[in-house]
Amino acid sequence: MSAPPEEFYSEERWQNWLDRIKDEDIDPENEDSARLLLNLQDDVAIAVAKIVTAYDDDDIDEETALDELTDIRETVLAEVEFEDEEKAMLIDGVQTSLLCVFYASEEYVAHGPAEDAEVEEYILEAKKAEAAEDLDSALGLVSAGGTRIIDGDELDMSVTEDMDYGLVTEWVNGLDSLLSAMSDPEVVEEDGE
Repeated sequence: MSAPPEEFYSEERWQNWLDRIKDEDIDPENEDSARLLLNLQDDVAIAVAKIVTAYDDDDIDEETALDELTDIRETVLAEVEFEDEEKAMLIDGVQTSLLCVFYASEEYVAHGPAEDAEVEEYILEAKKAEAAEDLDSALGLVSAGGTRIIDGDELDMSVTEDMDYGLVTEWVNGLDSLLSAMSDPEVVEEDGE
């Protein structure tokens, strides 16, 4: 049975992913483990992409889109209780990457795509803001880049090649999932099939 169209994502779906991660031996260096975490992230990004697409197609109005995005954000970004500290840190990393996906999609629905620069320019400016410890500005800049991705722009991941690992690179990782979701919003199977 398919879910009703108004249910883009559910707490149960998120919990199923968390249960799966709890039950498996997770090693981020292992390809299968890395893929599981990426699938979890992509699954959420796909749900977000479906909401903004439904909004763009006039299937849902702005208020409904923002309510749906808020519901997913609150579910996915809620603190996760894991006894295994390493798994908790990995989930935290996924949540950090997705933070920007939520901000970008909410900004897009409320105000449309940012128009001052290309995606990569926003990311480079965000890195400068992060270096200056202005994390709010950094998040806003990466999110602005994300609104352009939702609007159809591409993201050249090489923009992060020379960047030190940090919040901006985590957020850009989330935008990469959003880019994939916008171009191919196929559901990631929870059971890995």
